[in-house]
Amino acid sequence: MLGLMQDRPLLISQMIEHAALNHADAEIVSRSVEGPIHRYTYKDCAVRCRRLANALTKLGTEQGDTIGTLAWNGYRHLELYFGVASMGSICHTLNPRLSQEQLVYIINHAEDKFFFTDLTFVPLLEAVADKLPTVKQFIIMTDRAHMPKTKLANVLCYEELLDAENDDYKWPLFDENTACSLCYTSGTTGNPKGVLFSHRSTTLHSYASCMPDALGLSSMDVMLPVVPMFHANAWGIPYAAAMCGTKLVMPGCAMDGESIYELMESEKVNLSAGVPTVWMMLLGYLKQNNKTFSTMKATIIGGSAVSRSMIETFRNDYGVDVLHAWGMTETSPLGTACRMKFKHKNLSNDELNSLNLKQGRAVYGVEMKIVDDKGEQLPWDGVKSGNLLVRGPWICSGYFKDEGGQVVDADGWMDTGDVANIDPDGFMQITDRSKDVIKSGGEWISSIDVENEAVGCKGIAEAAVIAIPDPKWDERPLVIAVKEAGSDVTMEQVIAHLAKTLAKWQLPDDVIFVEELPHGATGKLQKNILRETYKDYKPSVP
Repeated sequence: MLGLMQDRPLLISQMIEHAALNHADAEIVSRSVEGPIHRYTYKDCAVRCRRLANALTKLGTEQGDTIGTLAWNGYRHLELYFGVASMGSICHTLNPRLSQEQLVYIINHAEDKFFFTDLTFVPLLEAVADKLPTVKQFIIMTDRAHMPKTKLANVLCYEELLDAENDDYKWPLFDENTACSLCYTSGTTGNPKGVLFSHRSTTLHSYASCMPDALGLSSMDVMLPVVPMFHANAWGIPYAAAMCGTKLVMPGCAMDGESIYELMESEKVNLSAGVPTVWMMLLGYLKQNNKTFSTMKATIIGGSAVSRSMIETFRNDYGVDVLHAWGMTETSPLGTACRMKFKHKNLSNDELNSLNLKQGRAVYGVEMKIVDDKGEQLPWDGVKSGNLLVRGPWICSGYFKDEGGQVVDADGWMDTGDVANIDPDGFMQITDRSKDVIKSGGEWISSIDVENEAVGCKGIAEAAVIAIPDPKWDERPLVIAVKEAGSDVTMEQVIAHLAKTLAKWQLPDDVIFVEELPHGATGKLQKNILRETYKDYKPSVP
């Protein structure tokens, strides 16, 4: 027997129209690419989304067409998020930090029909436009006064496109499993693979994000998403914010510490989100200029593991709580959030910081387990580490156009490629990527653990740990570190610092100092490059 409930599809159009009606005056503030601060409301945004849909319809866009974007976090990009998806097309965000070859591959693989770009990226598209046969027209996201001279053919001006239309557009109803957005993974081997999200998965993911035990967004918050809108849909924050009427503050292309801080203060931001490398810049700016926060209360950090020193600096020096979270493009991306339980309310500050090193508990909708190399499930004891598997309604079942082969097993579990342990309270901690774990003398050494401890050493700004071959132990850890400006820290001091918390067999055989570490398009350390660079390295201390 079926229930007697209305069968209304879960569609992204409902989010922006809900925000326009119920949070009409909630603001969306953007640092525009042209320079000035732009501000309008969710009601204004909804009007322009409908105009955009009318314009795309006249251009010949049909349901199922893929629409490409190269854009920063801003109000026009937000309009594409909602306008394109709500009319039944697919919003395909591209990462401008990828190589030209990867951009060409992705655009052609996605078969983008129209392409929207911020002013910043016009030269990037000019260099590859003749290799993009599926793109019919380029739309530059600016007004007529700022339209650049360009070699791009069939160019339109975004503001002129919208000005020519009215907002008399009725969003269509269709199957909630219809695709709404497309993001490509930033894999270090092979071509990037497309993750195709649906209206249903995105809506459910947004509900979960708003839960107090997840990201906890609400209409009381002022959120500044530093995580780019071309990284896994900005972790789903734009959708969740519309769902609950959160004021959004968009940083545009100014991602330096000073610019981020200015927006946080001027717009009374209390919540933010980004990867550790961004917060390193912000914390550096605060320290150098003796600044503090007036309204910031918490920041969500994901993308890579957060060091204890960063958690302590935010909490102890600036009164900002860190919400450690985990996910990946394939999980939409929210998988876990490190929210405390009632039993933890009386923990000391030091105990809280220790628990915050974990990536946290699965949010409702995500199932997870850890298994050994034989596929046998391991206990949640906080000790045994295994391959992390997940499944749920916003976790991908396969890659776009079947690239990458079988993604899930017969029971629907997807192997994340991460190695983790889970404690009895359900707190998961990533101990490594399966390809990054260091296998030494029959034991596994977590490169993440060693990295986090190394960054806690005075004078170290950033560190990466990789395995180097060893004739006796198979592999041994090597620390590759960047010094803070003016620091004269030595290898001996770093190893002495590590010896305070790590077992002797976990200590690195050497520490190398470099000017900078290689980062990928999403800000993650590119350990594949380091492994290739140092594959024949011999430690200076035998």
